[in-house]
Amino acid sequence: MMKSRSYQNDLIDSLKDPREASEYLNAAIEEKDIKVFLLALRNVIEAYGGVGKLSKKSHLNRENLYRMLSNKGNPEIASLEKVLEAVGLRIAVEVNDKTHQRHHRLAA
Repeated sequence: MMKSRSYQNDLIDSLKDPREASEYLNAAIEEKDIKVFLLALRNVIEAYGGVGKLSKKSHLNRENLYRMLSNKGNPEIASLEKVLEAVGLRIAVEVNDKTHQRHHRLAA
């Protein structure tokens, strides 16, 4: 009988692909809830070897990482940049097409 894999295992495997991880984190950001984003970030970190490995790679203290990633975490942008860089991602700002089009029409 074939063992079924859990959703979490499948998710972690898929997040090893940087493009999947990026889309996953962007979707979490769109939820506008820091807890949702931090959960997503914890899953990405697990996919890349966990907090211990990330701590070494990012040069961030392991305890601070756990605190930052907790449900009550409030990561500073510099720490978030280091974490994302350690997994091959970065923070970016994009044009909001909906807002941009509305502003463009109002200015015309």
